Amino acid sequence: MFSQGQLVFAGLFFVAFVIAAIYAYRKDLKIHKEFYKGNYKILIGFGIFIGILFLIKVFFKR
Repeated sequence: MFSQGQLVFAGLFFVAFVIAAIYAYRKDLKIHKEFYKGNYKILIGFGIFIGILFLIKVFFKR
C-alpha cells in the first residue's frame, strides 16, 4: 500500500515531531506549572465521562 520511501519518511517525521514536542514542552515547563494547575482533574473527569458513555452503550446493547 505504501512505498518503502513513504514509510521511512513517515517514521522519520514521527520521530522528529516527538522530539520537537518534547523540546517545546520542556522549554515552557515553568509556564505550564503556573497557568495549568489542576489539569489532572479535568482529565480524570473526561475519563469518567467516557467510561459512563461506554457503560451506557453496554447496558442498552443487552
